[in-house]
Amino acid sequence: VQYFLLVLLACPSPLGAPPPALHTCQGLAPCLPEEGQVNISGPRLLLATLHSASGSSTAMDRIFSALLLSLLLLLQSYGVCGAPPQPRGTLCRTKPTDLVFVIDSSRSVRPHEFEKVKVFMSRVIEGLDVGPNSTRVGVINYASAVKNEFSLKTYQNKAGLLQAVQRIEPLSTGTMTGLAIQFAISRAFSDSEGARVRSPNFNKVAIVVTDGRPQDGVQDVSARARAAGIEIFAIGVGRVDMHTLRQIASEPLDDHVDYVESYSVIEKLTHKFQEAFCVVSDLCATGDHDCEQICISTPGAYKCACKEGFTLNNDGKTCSACSGGSGSALDLVFLIDGSKSVRPENFELVKKFINQIVDSLEVSDKQAQVGLVQYSSSVRQEFPLGQFKNKKDIKAAVKKMAYMEKGTMTGQALKYLIDSSFSIINGARPGVPKVGIVFTDGRSQDYITDAAKKAKDLGFRMFAVGVGNAVEDELREIASEPVAEHYFYTADFRTISKIGKKLQMKICV
Repeated sequence: VQYFLLVLLACPSPLGAPPPALHTCQGLAPCLPEEGQVNISGPRLLLATLHSASGSSTAMDRIFSALLLSLLLLLQSYGVCGAPPQPRGTLCRTKPTDLVFVIDSSRSVRPHEFEKVKVFMSRVIEGLDVGPNSTRVGVINYASAVKNEFSLKTYQNKAGLLQAVQRIEPLSTGTMTGLAIQFAISRAFSDSEGARVRSPNFNKVAIVVTDGRPQDGVQDVSARARAAGIEIFAIGVGRVDMHTLRQIASEPLDDHVDYVESYSVIEKLTHKFQEAFCVVSDLCATGDHDCEQICISTPGAYKCACKEGFTLNNDGKTCSACSGGSGSALDLVFLIDGSKSVRPENFELVKKFINQIVDSLEVSDKQAQVGLVQYSSSVRQEFPLGQFKNKKDIKAAVKKMAYMEKGTMTGQALKYLIDSSFSIINGARPGVPKVGIVFTDGRSQDYITDAAKKAKDLGFRMFAVGVGNAVEDELREIASEPVAEHYFYTADFRTISKIGKKLQMKICV
């Protein structure tokens, strides 16, 4: 009993937080506190237990039982002496890396938002092997000027780094992103600041976080940084200029450009960067890694697989029930809302949504053909059915699609789909099933009923996908029967990939 008491009294709660609240119930068994009762935890629980037990005929038995159970509960929750248990699945060893965070703290970044950036940096650092012969970390803080918060050589352990990150304060002036990247090249990644000689054995990585349009140029200086062997990740927040992010980031851009709607969700990118630096890991244990169905770990890597009856698509992650042969012949046209309410950053997500669907198809002259139409106040055919003969060319054309940014004439777009998109002159094949996918984020500014009805009367299979302010009654009007299987709605553009997965299966069937 004395030993248990000494252990619990000696072990402080982690970070000053109390252990799980317990109180003494009938028979001294620990249980959850009821409303109006006082929580007693840690050493206070023991003292309360001793006091409550005094005078009882079985006091020592009860004391011993309560102490033992309390000890087990506390150790299970916090580990020995308050140390939190290690999360399962974090089996990663990181390749030696010189990592520099380049953090925008301009006046548009509010203090509470800057705190979220610091949490993001701390979470990434927590997943690294930090040390002079492993990963070194530096931080550049910038606004109108650049401040070197600490260099690659300053801290050689994780604890020091995490404390230093917490001390960083925002500068709250302009946005000189190019100047900050130049500082990274000339100073942060220099020998004098602790950077190692360029070598295949070491990575040089910069993570740039910004929420606005820079007041200087970034294209040339970013190219120089990449030429110097620095791999650049660009993270944009809120109303950031997406074109700027693409100028900053390394290739492939899909892997090096990330966007989040607000600083409140920037932490969701933590896992991506922990994984990006990982050399040896049970990767499937740390998450699904975008494997649609099955994740299989291999030494230092992972691969995706599919359930019986499905085949793995060329992206190596999604699965398809579409089989080869004449049965999978399909003419598919996307009708995409390019109105100003979508916003440029969300339009990029829509492009990814289109390519997600394309990935599930077998594209060829005898199988699936894909066409793309964008509409706003007017209608523009991006490319007709059959123009591109493989998925790679289709996806490249989708990525190049320019954002129209005007009104929302959905009825006019549906009429174009009927009159032009599925016509023989625009590549449609007689006798081949026709599928239309209409994507919109708002109420149509014109009448849709007649065109929507005609499309279905002609035998076109119509799917309606709505986001944000889309009107669900309009989506149902567009969708084929049974309506519940042909229309989808989500409030958040970031979740449209989930709709994409459902559509992949429904289109194949």
